Formats: sequence, C-alpha cells, structure tokens
Amino acid sequence: MTEARPAFYALAPGGWRDYVTLLHPPYTAWHLSYVAIGACLAPKLYEGRLAAALVAFFLALGISAHALDELNGRPLQTQIPEGVLVGLTIVPLAGAVALGIGGALAFNGWLLVFVAVGLALVPVYNLELFGGAIHNSAGFALAWGAFPLLTGYFACAGTITWTALLAAAYATLMSYAQRALSTPVRHLRRRVATVGGMIELRDGSREPVTTETLVAGPERALLALAAANVALAAALLVLRLA
Repeated sequence: MTEARPAFYALAPGGWRDYVTLLHPPYTAWHLSYVAIGACLAPKLYEGRLAAALVAFFLALGISAHALDELNGRPLQTQIPEGVLVGLTIVPLAGAVALGIGGALAFNGWLLVFVAVGLALVPVYNLELFGGAIHNSAGFALAWGAFPLLTGYFACAGTITWTALLAAAYATLMSYAQRALSTPVRHLRRRVATVGGMIELRDGSREPVTTETLVAGPERALLALAAANVALAAALLVLRLA
C-alpha cells in the first residue's frame, strides 16, 4: 500500500534494495543536474572539472548526506546496519573533500571555500545542528539548490558572475518548490496512521479522501520536476559539447 512506503521511490525493504532507496534516486539526479547546469553556463566548459564536481556531489550528497539522514531517525526505514551507515557517511564525504582539495590545488585555491561549505552542510543540515537553523525550506533550497549550481559554475569559470547568481536563484526556487511539495507528502507517508473523509462536489457526487489521493498529485509533480531538471542539464551538455 502507498502508506506503507516511506517515499514514492522507496523499494521493498531489505538487501540491495535498501541501498538503492538510500540514494533517493530522483532527488539525487535532480540536484546533480544543478552542478551540470552551472558548469554549462560558464564561459568555457571543462569536462574533467565537471566530472570531478559531479562525482564529489554524488559522494557527499547522494551517499554521505543521505546515509547520515538515515542514521538520524531511520526516515526511510531501511535495514542497513548502523556501522555501515556510519561508513557510508564518512568515507564518501572524505572522498568528496579529497576531490575538492585536488581541484583547488590544480585550478583555484578559492575552491577550498566551496569544499569547506559543503563539508559543513552535510552534518549541519542532516543532524539539524544549531537548533535546526538551516533545516528548513530556505536552508534546503540554498544548500542543495544554489550551492551545487554555484559550485559547478565556479569549477569551470573560477569566478561567480551575475549569470551564475541568476541561475542560482532558479535552482533555489526549484528546490524550494521541491521542499514545499515533498514536506506534506513525507508527513503523510511517515507519520499519519489513517486518513478519512469525503469531498462533496457541486453536482452532489462524492470522492473519498485517502492517503493515495493526497500524495498522488504532489508526487507526480516531484517526479516531473526531477526529470525536467535532468533534461535541461542534458540539453545544455549536448549544446556545449556539440
């Protein structure tokens, strides 16, 4: 049943399926697309730098941040051992930091600022440190929307321009919309036991209110938005590489 799954992309619990669920596939692809969009908007696209940035964000966000989030209350209800989740938090994050430091040494020392911000965001956001100061819609939008895009841009351009800032505004607003859609859905799937009621239409007919009817629309929108951002990133890559 829909309400038995903690997320619309969650597979049946157990074994390898837990690790796929842990990656939050549509959301990870969505946020990695910001890195590619940022890099493609730079005056010159450096494929190697983009590849390194994508790998770093996949390690830090796709694996480490999600593993730490699962450690903090098991929101995805996986059966992954705690020790494995600790390893999946530390090792990929260390790899992402190493890639960032390597890029800074080879390209631009200011990249270390992005490395430091990314390193801080993973525990501060996912463990809700400082009273959850950034664990909210605005914090999510800036941390996982604007930040990946600006990092991708800087990795290729070595600077931040108005073009980058305007694109970061786009990523921020898209991620804010993601949070606005996903928050009530997560509440319904993970905390609500039952939903009941009827909607009375003007013609006298009635429609039942269920968990399925409440989550279906927002989840279709989330999946469409994820696909749209990936498609945009792919289009920009094709344009720049052609």
